[in-house]
Amino acid sequence: MTTIHWFRRDLRLADNPALNSAWEEAQADDSQVVGLFVLDDGLWGPSGSPRRDYLLASLRALDESMGGRLVVRRGDPVDVLPSVAHEVGAQTVHVAESFEPYGRARDEKVESDLAEAGVRLQRKGSAYAVSPGRVLTRTGTPYRVFTPFRTAWLDHGWRGPAADLGPVDWVDLASEPLPEADGEPLRPAGEAAALERWHEFLEDVDGYDSDRDRPDLDLTSRLSVPLKWGEIHPRTLLADLKQVRGDGAASFRSELAWREFHADVLFHSPEAATLSIREVMPDDAWAPRSQADRWFQAWTEGRTGYPMVDAGMRQLLAEGWMHGRVRMIVGSFLVKDLHIPWQRGARHFMQHLLDADRSQNQLNWQWVAGTGLDASPYFRIFNPVTQGLKFDPDGDYVRRWVPELRAVPGKAVHEPWKLPDPPEDYPDQLVDHSRERKESLDAYARFKDA
Repeated sequence: MTTIHWFRRDLRLADNPALNSAWEEAQADDSQVVGLFVLDDGLWGPSGSPRRDYLLASLRALDESMGGRLVVRRGDPVDVLPSVAHEVGAQTVHVAESFEPYGRARDEKVESDLAEAGVRLQRKGSAYAVSPGRVLTRTGTPYRVFTPFRTAWLDHGWRGPAADLGPVDWVDLASEPLPEADGEPLRPAGEAAALERWHEFLEDVDGYDSDRDRPDLDLTSRLSVPLKWGEIHPRTLLADLKQVRGDGAASFRSELAWREFHADVLFHSPEAATLSIREVMPDDAWAPRSQADRWFQAWTEGRTGYPMVDAGMRQLLAEGWMHGRVRMIVGSFLVKDLHIPWQRGARHFMQHLLDADRSQNQLNWQWVAGTGLDASPYFRIFNPVTQGLKFDPDGDYVRRWVPELRAVPGKAVHEPWKLPDPPEDYPDQLVDHSRERKESLDAYARFKDA
């Protein structure tokens, strides 16, 4: 008799409560553990090739750490889990709990079908330090604003990393081959790479608060991808941060709180994955479809004529990642300057980002669009030029990603149209920011008056 650990967003062996739970059951029964990953076509299909390539690399790293015993099966988990449980005679499937809408619905169906076969689905742990739904106001309602949520989240606290229970006796079970990757992963994948990156960042965390908005310096942790796949757990990060004082550590801790706040919001309001939490624009404020299609294509290709926007969009295409400050700039430009609904930008990000996580992606887009819970739409129309001058003061970030502008020195790169001889191969400005800003503000005012 064996037990099953169902790997999902926990592609690691250390600090893994669900895996520990499976190990403990196997120890008690003097049996083995099946380490199972289900390649779900419902999630695999919509993913862009950069994310698929990264996942494949992470699974290979996990398999290597398991001595080649990772079991991969492709199909609908509703069908795969009961089949594997029957194949190995398992009575329990251990898994980290899922909280996003798709995952909750999937797990309820899996649990029901397993129960019919006499198998229990045991949830233990999650991808968060504090699972969504557990941080509530004194009246038992969810928080609607980040700052009080963060205070309550910090007061709530979290358990330390799960104990290392020793090597797991994995079942040697037939596994399906992983699909062929489209290319090499855009960055190192796996648990060991995530820990190495974390320890490197921790050495320089003191400067995080002052420099995290500078894409030219590139001093962010870049841990959003390992956190998305669970190659490292936020609980591990928070435990290490307890040993560090200063604004940098506090600021990074706050960023982890934002991640958990967005997961909590989506848990309580699953419709926020596709619908605006607050409507703030009249229907006639959006660009006509034919115009929107042309502008959207220029935006996705990084050819808007605004260097900071174009640099960010080209970084996304090249790396499957974009600096957080730049994500706000390009998002604001799409919604406020090009008058295209946030959902279209969110879909593009979900296809291309290695760290595409539904709660983080959708709720961050809603924050930028001014449709989220604690939104301030009148103050979130970012000027792409002034943002570039402030956060890329020497123009190094723009020159890195926009080769047409590499000969333009210093901060002049943010306003190439002002040069005596503007680069001929760089596009003209798609729109006039001042005019489009006024149009957005007028539309907000009309909606408010109505």
